[in-house]
Amino acid sequence: MASFSKMITRTDTEKRLSVPIKFLESLPPFHGGHAVDFQVKDENAEVWTFQCSTRKKGRYKKPVLSKGWRAFASRKKLKVGDRIEFYEARNQTTDESPCYGVRVEREIKLLGCRIGYAPLLSEIEPF
Repeated sequence: MASFSKMITRTDTEKRLSVPIKFLESLPPFHGGHAVDFQVKDENAEVWTFQCSTRKKGRYKKPVLSKGWRAFASRKKLKVGDRIEFYEARNQTTDESPCYGVRVEREIKLLGCRIGYAPLLSEIEPF
């Protein structure tokens, strides 16, 4: 998978995640369709299923993650300005099939200015 990262926008938090066209090259085959499901592991080894879809018509494909994305964004409490990264990792059980990973980093601000990012850690549910 072509690794990519992007800063989260309002549309990304509320509807779908737009992804670069190069991302399509590393996904499983679409087999003539306009959507494909794939799984990723997050930093806590939780598996998420996303659907990447493209426009059915038109010159530009405009790929987006739709199915599964809103649940992920909600659970991670993604905010505008956070950063997300998708990457390819080798499967631990076999070297032949790749597995995909996703990492979220929270924007850190000081006096209203972004000073960096920190890994998003699991939030502990209160008792």
